[in-house]
This record gives sequence, structure tokens and C-alpha cells, in this order.
Amino acid sequence: MASDSSTFRIAVRKFGPFESALAKLWANYCQYSGCQLAVEMVPMDLHELHHSLLTDKGLLRGNWDVAHINTDWLLEAHSSGALENLTPYINENPPADFPHGWSASLRTMQQYGDAVVGLPFHDGPECLIYRKDLFDSPQEQAAFQQQHGRPLQVPETWEEFLNVARFFHRPAENLYGLVAAGYPDGHNTVFDFCLHLWTRGGQLVDETGRVTINSQAAIDGLTYYRALLNDTTAVHPKSGSYESVAAGQAFARGEAAMTINWFGFAAVCEVDEASAVKGKVDITSIPRGAGGQSTSLNVYWLYAIGAGSRHKDVAYDFIRFAVSAPNDKLLTLEGGIGCRISTWHDAEINALVPYYHKLEMLHQQANSLPQKANWAAIAAIIDEVVLRAINSDTPVAELLAEGQRQLNLLDHAAK
Repeated sequence: MASDSSTFRIAVRKFGPFESALAKLWANYCQYSGCQLAVEMVPMDLHELHHSLLTDKGLLRGNWDVAHINTDWLLEAHSSGALENLTPYINENPPADFPHGWSASLRTMQQYGDAVVGLPFHDGPECLIYRKDLFDSPQEQAAFQQQHGRPLQVPETWEEFLNVARFFHRPAENLYGLVAAGYPDGHNTVFDFCLHLWTRGGQLVDETGRVTINSQAAIDGLTYYRALLNDTTAVHPKSGSYESVAAGQAFARGEAAMTINWFGFAAVCEVDEASAVKGKVDITSIPRGAGGQSTSLNVYWLYAIGAGSRHKDVAYDFIRFAVSAPNDKLLTLEGGIGCRISTWHDAEINALVPYYHKLEMLHQQANSLPQKANWAAIAAIIDEVVLRAINSDTPVAELLAEGQRQLNLLDHAAK
């Protein structure tokens, strides 16, 4: 059912910093613009958000005026006509410094021909987040040298990563070598699968544009990932039930020496007063495998306007206000990750989060997922393959071959 004409509805990715930032942005916007509309902000987890926006056609039907939408879902949303084309609004009244206030890596995925279907909201490619206080400790360095006959260093390869995770794994102290996001939501394990594939020199899409998961790099990567998540001498015991937010929160509570997660979960360690690791964190590139090189994953969130919205002019005016330089910085100070280049290099932000400027480096080595209208269905197949690998002894090559057969059927059905 569409919202009534007096209520402005925003679909929000459920995450404390997003929710608090958006509440402040709307209050500031109403003071700035004189807007009298009542607002309803509904925080949702990933599955619920995708279902409400797209499966249930909430954007198309007018259930939502503005929504947080991630780049995984953009082509699906655009193909179904769910998103308002912002180009006419931008031409008439562009956001400040548009488009060059943002990196090209944050402008391309929402552009379809002349149509722009969203403005960048929250960024932060995946990276290796680690406890620098542990790595810099003379006692830890001496102990590692004695055990392994080499210096303790932030791992650059997956082999080193596992060795270091086992070294720091101390359940009796509520410290684990690694906390992972292994919850089956079609995102976390799929992203991890892609990272392990790419960092071993593999590709997710072949030369014909078809998603391919039965390569040797995929076998090697998934074999390693299966062993890693089942390694009780290295991994936080709740990793299988944690999605990225919960894994990030566990790291911020000081429960792990390392995590591979979105940059934002490193930054929140510095800005959240409840963080147990404030001032003890740093980030670097994701480890590489044999024959590969470090890479990251660039998935970002946007503000989009529902095609069925009754308040499109207000919606654009609000998101234009929300992506301004001061408000991009406000989001960052709340614990989100601003998207503007000015925020990345802001002196106050870098004083608070000393590694903030490294966002530029992460973007330079980041890959993006393929733009597919049926990506949610593709991701569900990959997710199931990874989960079966983690939770069974079935040979990885057999699981990937079966997953490839399903992908081929999906591809055939889409034609």
C-alpha cells in the first residue's frame, strides 16, 4: 500500500550509525527547508530491505519515497522501472561539486546511458582490519619469533593470514584470531568467495559475460575458505551466525585480532565511544593467494527515489541536501563512511580515523560485482555452494560444478 500524502517514508539499511545520521539529516533538512511532512524511517536488514524495495515492488508502488539501495541491486531495480531518473533534477539543480566531488569509482554503477538512478550515500571497500597494538607489542613479536622463526608482520598472503590468526587465537582471554561474516544472506559469503577467487588470479565473469565459478582459482579459494571457517584454532566461534555488522561489532568489542570486512567497521572503532579498540586499529590490503594479487571489493550504498513516490521533488531536495560536503562529513562522524573526496582527506576526520585517507588506495585496487538484472538469484546459488562447502565434506570441485550447472540453467532461462 502506498504511503499517505502527508508522510515521507525512507527505507533504511539497518545499522546504528545510518539510523542516527539519517535522523539528524532529516531534522536539519526540515529546519533548512521548512518541510512540514511527517517522516517514517524503517530500518531493515538486507533480505528484508531487498524484499520490500524490489520483490514486493515497494519502490514502484510508492511505499517508499527514498531508499538506501546497494549496487548489487541496481540493475534489477533499474530494469524493473523501480527507480526515478535523477538526471532532470540534477540538470536543474545539481548537488554541490557534482560530479567531480566524488571518485569515478562511485559514479559509474548508477549510470545507465543518460539516466542517473542514485547518489552516493555510504562507501568503504573491503579491507584487512587488524589490531595494531597486538602486532606492535614487543612481547607478541618475541613470542611469534620464537614460535615461527620469523618476525610478526601484518599478513600479505593467505598462508601468513592463517598462521597469524592461529597465533592470536586465545579463547580463554575472549580473543580470537579472526572474526568472519559467514551468515548466509546472499552477501557475506558471496563477497568472500569473490575475494578468494580474485586474489588467486581468477575471474568471476568469462569473456562472453557469463558468471563462471568452476575454475581452478575458485576451487583453490573455496577449499581455503572452507578450512578457514571450520578452523577452531583460528576463528571466532560465532562467525557462522554473524553478518558483516555483527562481525564488525565483535571486532570493536576487542574479540578478534583481525577481520576482513568493510572499511566502515574499522572507522566505527574510532568514533564509537563504546569501542574497546579505539586507537588500536589499522587497515591494509586484503591478502593474496598463489598467482594472484591483493584486491578489494567495491560495493556501495546510494540514496534512490522510488518511481512511485508522491513526494519526488522533496525526495530529491532532501538527498541533494544529504550528500552535501558538511552532511557527508556528518555521516562519517556518526560512524558511516562518507563518499566525497573532501571527506576522505578532511583533516578532522583523519585526526579521528588516522587511516581514513587509505580509502583512495583501496578504491584503486577494488573490483566490482557484475551488473546483472538477476544478480540476487546468481548470488543465492553462489551462497548455497559456499554454505554447502562450509557445512559438508563434499568435494569442492563437485559443489562448484553443480553450482555452475545451476548458473547455466539460470542464464538459459533468462534468455
